[in-house]
Amino acid sequence: MSRLSACTMIAWSIGALLIFSIFSSAIGLKSPLLVLNENQVLYLFSTSAQVIAAIYGLTLTGFLFFRNELTREVTEDETLAEAIDQLKSRYFVLLVFISILVFLMLALANIIISYEASPYTNQTTILINIGQSTFVVSFLAIVLFIFDVVAPQRIESASRNIQDQLDPKQANEKPGDISEFLRNYNEIEILLNEAGKSYLSTTAEFKRSHRVSNIRLAEMLFRNEQIDSALYQQLRELITLRNVIIHGAEPVVSKALVKNSAEVLCKLKAVVGN
Repeated sequence: MSRLSACTMIAWSIGALLIFSIFSSAIGLKSPLLVLNENQVLYLFSTSAQVIAAIYGLTLTGFLFFRNELTREVTEDETLAEAIDQLKSRYFVLLVFISILVFLMLALANIIISYEASPYTNQTTILINIGQSTFVVSFLAIVLFIFDVVAPQRIESASRNIQDQLDPKQANEKPGDISEFLRNYNEIEILLNEAGKSYLSTTAEFKRSHRVSNIRLAEMLFRNEQIDSALYQQLRELITLRNVIIHGAEPVVSKALVKNSAEVLCKLKAVVGN
């Protein structure tokens, strides 16, 4: 089962914030459960602001260390690059949204603390309820973000998402021959390595690791005008799909993709002269 997308999680959070704000404000205006005096309001929002800021800071610090760990994993195994890039993009979007929520909470806390000196009005009640609703949603969003980051199947989930993007037909049609796809891919990989030898011996990348990713090899051929942009894009997609399959995506490909891999192999053979 795939995880909710970042946009879906954000939409749910915004919806929860609106519902909590409207519901709590309505109760506060008609039949309040608690009536706070000025000192209690000041203490509540100063404490809430400090708590959410501290949690946000700790979360951000921990995430930076975790992001470095993801980068290290890619360095050790370049076939993880696509899945981890998607995870980084997902986490970045969620972190931006959480940052907006936290800053909104802090802004509301400052406004309410400043506004509290004025006579108690319905506007004050609404602001107080919106502020505390924002605090609750911000806290829940941070908790969900932490769970999302430490989820044990995050690589596999990202791999399946990439597979659905690159080969959407595999979920709805009769699958193609995965063994034929892998045979074609292995031949493509051999051709890429053979064609890239003339560039590798002079590059610093080769001198450092003696192992260059297949996508990087395809990029070298493209930048040296040995292949056109269409073939380069097809190679990237095939390489990416094969990588995500070995890292948790379903070992299934559509017939169209098997056919496409054979066509790419023929084109590459014609280009590199093997």
